[in-house]
Amino acid sequence: MKLSEVKKTLSKLSKITFKLPNGQLVPKHFHVTEVGKVVKDFIDCGGVLRSEKVVNFQLWEADDYNHRLHPEKLLSIISIAENTLNIQDQEVEVEYQGETIGKYNLNFDGTHFLLVPKVTDCLAKDACGIPETSAATSQNSCTPGSGCC
Repeated sequence: MKLSEVKKTLSKLSKITFKLPNGQLVPKHFHVTEVGKVVKDFIDCGGVLRSEKVVNFQLWEADDYNHRLHPEKLLSIISIAENTLNIQDQEVEVEYQGETIGKYNLNFDGTHFLLVPKVTDCLAKDACGIPETSAATSQNSCTPGSGCC
């Protein structure tokens, strides 16, 4: 979901809920402790320079069980971040603490924001000798000895 879609959705909501991939809801007393931009510059395994930019939300829960973040408050935080950090209309990534910090893509089902698991992928399949179709059927497309990783 792009930031503009998140803002449009928030403007129509009376409450914010996030649903984890396992179907459980993030507890109602969550905080959004960060709204920021993340820029990742890297070289893929084929030697190509790449850059990714996302808007990042960090969800956090404390023991203040009566806390509720309202849509207008999150819209205000987003607006400050956009103006201060020069945030553009990029995809939104959400960080949430599970066993470790998980990073999720974001979607909306009409009621809840959905935390969608992110996956890794080989971005230089041609340089690694990996057919495009194998990525869809294999969790780990860079196998030992393939020259990819």
